[in-house]
Amino acid sequence: MPLETRLTKALGCQAPVIQTAMGWVATSQLVKASIRGGGFGFLAAAVMSAEECEAEIKSIKQSGDHPFGVNFHSFQKDVDKIIDMCIDYKVAAVSYGRAPSAKVIDKVKAAGIKCVPTIGAGKHAPKAVEMGADILVCQGQEGGGHTGYTPTWLLLAQVLDYNLDVPVVACGGFRDGRGLAAALAFGADGIAMGTRFMMSAESPVPPATKQAYLDAEVTKIPVSTKLDGLPQRMVMNSTLQDLENASSLGMLFRAMVNGFKFKAQSEMSMLETVKTAWKMASGTDLTLGQTLMAANAPIIIQKAMVDGNPDKGVLPSGQVAGLINDLPSAGDIIDTIMADAQERLQNTNIKSKSGN
Repeated sequence: MPLETRLTKALGCQAPVIQTAMGWVATSQLVKASIRGGGFGFLAAAVMSAEECEAEIKSIKQSGDHPFGVNFHSFQKDVDKIIDMCIDYKVAAVSYGRAPSAKVIDKVKAAGIKCVPTIGAGKHAPKAVEMGADILVCQGQEGGGHTGYTPTWLLLAQVLDYNLDVPVVACGGFRDGRGLAAALAFGADGIAMGTRFMMSAESPVPPATKQAYLDAEVTKIPVSTKLDGLPQRMVMNSTLQDLENASSLGMLFRAMVNGFKFKAQSEMSMLETVKTAWKMASGTDLTLGQTLMAANAPIIIQKAMVDGNPDKGVLPSGQVAGLINDLPSAGDIIDTIMADAQERLQNTNIKSKSGN
């Protein structure tokens, strides 16, 4: 049965569960499975060309009239075209990390599209709402990929204490109904999950890479800055260990090698690649090697997530991967979460120490 919250009302979904936009994972295949199951899925257009994005949006639209969203980066190539597509195809929401310009936010909001930024620090919440956020996804340190430094529950407390008039979504460490029930009881309006959906039957991740995630241990999914200069949580494997041990010169060499590979794949010139790296790293203290790695890190990620060579690439992941040992369908994941959460919320009977 539906579990109505401010989040489901805002997005038009049945379950207060968001499937996040993971690069090369949150394709139309996964999004369609998530929204059919009653959740809300975001398409990872941040790693797509405008043409690829349009084809994926069309595929999702043709599967039914379930609402879904699109994720983009403000610094990616053809971002303006992708934003126009979101408006033309009437997607329900857009998500992003670094906020786009006020002009872009005003444009999508004028089209009736919800703005759903992800934040990793409590202090960013008021500013995000001031800039036009309709929903806030608060990703705690346990979350996968790029992440902040504050644990999920502490971050959630910080954001809720601002009493902002928007739905707040907890993210980082969620996989089951216990987590949803706890988040709702804590004051959140729903949860967002990436790793749990990545480890599903409809996820396009190759079998060998999925097995590497199934084998992962909670304590061996650390945060590293070696991939692109920004804190990113990944499963420890031989590639990440090599990056951790690499010198600054070694990092620069890796960046140049992968830069040429990225140039060939993206059809960007080397100058465009460097410019993109600097734009991504603006306002930080990254080295030249790190800024170049930021632009071509996708090559290293794709070795695992697309090519199916988990030992030759990196594995972005939430720590929760260490607690997951199955690959059910997205629909089953949502159904189980909903049933368990509703039962736990109904049966919760907390008594004081005196027994009253």
